[in-house]
Amino acid sequence: MYIPFNKPYISGNELAYIEDAVAKGKISGNGYYTQKCQAFFEEQFQFHKVLLTTSCTDALEMAALLLDIQEGDEVIMPSYTFVSTANAFVLRGAKVIFADSREDHPGIDENSIVSLITPKTKAIVVVHYAGVACDMDTIMEVAKVHDLFVVEDAAQAVQSYYKGKPLGGIGHLAAFSFHETKNIQCGEGGMLVINDERFAERAEIIWEKGTNRSAFFRGEIDKYGWVDIGSSFLPSELNAAYLFAQLEQMEDIQEKRIQLCNRYKDELSGWAKAKGISLPVIPEFASQNGHMFYLLCKDIEQRSAIISHLKSKDILSVFHYLSLHKSPFFADKHDGRELPESDRYTNTLLRLPLYYELNPERVIESLLDYDG
Repeated sequence: MYIPFNKPYISGNELAYIEDAVAKGKISGNGYYTQKCQAFFEEQFQFHKVLLTTSCTDALEMAALLLDIQEGDEVIMPSYTFVSTANAFVLRGAKVIFADSREDHPGIDENSIVSLITPKTKAIVVVHYAGVACDMDTIMEVAKVHDLFVVEDAAQAVQSYYKGKPLGGIGHLAAFSFHETKNIQCGEGGMLVINDERFAERAEIIWEKGTNRSAFFRGEIDKYGWVDIGSSFLPSELNAAYLFAQLEQMEDIQEKRIQLCNRYKDELSGWAKAKGISLPVIPEFASQNGHMFYLLCKDIEQRSAIISHLKSKDILSVFHYLSLHKSPFFADKHDGRELPESDRYTNTLLRLPLYYELNPERVIESLLDYDG
């Protein structure tokens, strides 16, 4: 039987809640289930304000709008990330300054940030890779000293923590993903978290196409109109209904995924050491949320061989990001600095299948059979 890399989990009430959303007579955005999901995150994690979006990409684009990113502003972020992290700011005219990754983890090298700051720097975007926190104390202190904004790309980091603080709740703004590859998902979806209350009112206006429509429907104003720039960032109530069913089962989903990660680690640690392969490291200040389990191979040849070996057993394993500073779009825009750790993860990181209903036994056995 074929083992895919990912399989979206259906917890049980998704279709019932979608049917209920239809029966309520409002399936466009910002209805009953959108508000239920937003309230869930505000109450569970004490986020100041939450707005559901159609994707994490949209949430990041909203962040760039809220920070008033202009042509020529500089934004520091890791090169080892998904293109949306950079695109959101490039669309506003920003110059992206790519940082290297940590030696022990694909997250941004916090100690490299200061050297990249110039008078044009406006924001730092950090990516909590695999749901594992960056060193947020260091990052927030740098931002405070240099009067910069911090955006957390927490696409993979639902219910993950830094020193007991929920990721997405530390920076000025944060973006989450509910894409079907994420722990909690609704096919396509995302969320903007506003932790700095200065942005709360404007965020809602940008979210509603640049209008104060939400305030009107709450009865706070007697008419609404076009008051700012914005776009249609709201997801359908059908997506929100699906998502709420997942949120109700979040503890169970997270526990199962963490168990799978722990089993991979326990049963592969000896094999990995013998093959010169490294397993994920969780810094003391971070937690794991079971989003991903990866191998760091010796080199690209070993990774390719393992992918082929698993494929021969009908198991799909995949590599991840290609360093953005070497991408076709950005290569001639990069300042020429070498980012060796980012390149190392590009060439050696291999993600193993991980989803709620996975029985990992065959994956583990197939890896143990690999004799390369």
